[in-house]
Amino acid sequence: MIRRKFIKRTVFGTVGIGALTGLYTWQVEPFWLEFVIRKMPIANLPDHLIGKTLMQISDVHIGNRFDYSYIIDSFKKAQARNPDFVVYTGDYVSYENEHQYKQLDEVLKYVVKGRIGTFGILGNHDYGKNWAEQHVADQISHQLENAGIRMLKNAQANSEGLNIIGFDDYWALNFAPDKVMKSYNEAKANLVLCHNPDVCDLDVWNGYKGWILSGHTHGGQCKPPFLDAPLLPVVNKDYSQGEIDLKDGRTLYINRAVGHLWQVRFNVRPEITIFELEKA
Repeated sequence: MIRRKFIKRTVFGTVGIGALTGLYTWQVEPFWLEFVIRKMPIANLPDHLIGKTLMQISDVHIGNRFDYSYIIDSFKKAQARNPDFVVYTGDYVSYENEHQYKQLDEVLKYVVKGRIGTFGILGNHDYGKNWAEQHVADQISHQLENAGIRMLKNAQANSEGLNIIGFDDYWALNFAPDKVMKSYNEAKANLVLCHNPDVCDLDVWNGYKGWILSGHTHGGQCKPPFLDAPLLPVVNKDYSQGEIDLKDGRTLYINRAVGHLWQVRFNVRPEITIFELEKA
């Protein structure tokens, strides 16, 4: 009888823990936003930009897969941080049909903009089905530009001495970093926006030294404690999340995403990153 009671209690306890973990993974962590604070040393940074803040927002994924009122709340919290620069590193929607355009416009009423400048690049999901629908990318780009986000498509822009280089998405139709990197000037205060971190391993950089801000992976969204994330949409499985020294003068930062491809997270909280600029 004692053995039966022990087994029964053990089974019930295991089921209870599993249910609580599942509830946490589904209803708590996906909406438990973390503001991650980092230093960003940049070579040739003008003195007047030292101490300014640059906010990275990535992988918003507006659509039908989770309640995006959470994104609106997150944007309101981000606005209160009053960033000097804001950069968006792709995947604004989880595209299924044209209804996502209307959903995106609802969220863009609360878009976070920098006091000095606001820039963005596209991700693979912004190209619609199979990452191959140019009209979807064009429409989303139009909406983002109208909201005050300057979109960089294999292009660069100077904002009060900070030179921001933006690549179009690696998996989609218009990836052509050579268009902008052929004019890379190491004497500028440079920063690269690149949605998919696998691009770091391609021969497209023309000697670039500096920071690369990416997203795409969501940190895997679920990560067992002390183990690697089992599902990462990259070839290089070292490219999961956070700051990575590429050992050649480049520093990669992979944002864990503010949104979700699916409403499930464990040990990988959603993130908005705030960098404090300093001179390298």
